[in-house]
Formats: sequence, structure tokens, C-alpha cells
Amino acid sequence: MAKRRRFTPEFKAELVFEVLSGVSSQAEVCRRHNLNENQLSQWKRHLLENASSLFESSDKQSSDAEKRIAHLEQLVGRMAVALDIQKKLLTELD
Repeated sequence: MAKRRRFTPEFKAELVFEVLSGVSSQAEVCRRHNLNENQLSQWKRHLLENASSLFESSDKQSSDAEKRIAHLEQLVGRMAVALDIQKKLLTELD
């Protein structure tokens, strides 16, 4: 059985942009790279559906990251307190 080919996101974008810009037709690109036209159509649809996310505010992304960092800092703080308690108990038992 033949191995499945894997394509990088850069390769997929390059082919889709080539078709969308009108440099080559979809059929030409598929023949040149031995692709099924349905596959290229799927890549094109995926790019067009997700293109708006490229223009999302970076503030939203940074606030999500800040929330995650705050959560992780709280977790580290709790672990540090628990570790201190364990150390105190060990020194008292010795």
C-alpha cells in the first residue's frame, strides 16, 4: 500500500494563493503536483473560511495568554505552600 503524502502548511498556502491569484488554474496546479482537485478545493475552502481569524485583535489573544499565566501562577503558588508545609512536617518529625 502506498504511503500517504504529507504537505506543509506553507506548501498548501502557496498552491492556494497561486490558484486564487490567477497565475495558474486549479487543474494546472493539480496536474503539476499530482493532486486531486477535491483536495485543493478543500485547502482553498479552509483558507477562505479561516482568513478572518488573521485579522482578529491581538488584544484577545494576549488577554487569553494573560489569563492562562495568572492561572499557572496561582497553581505554582499553591504548590509552593504545600511544599513548605511538607518540609516543616519533615523537620518536626526528625
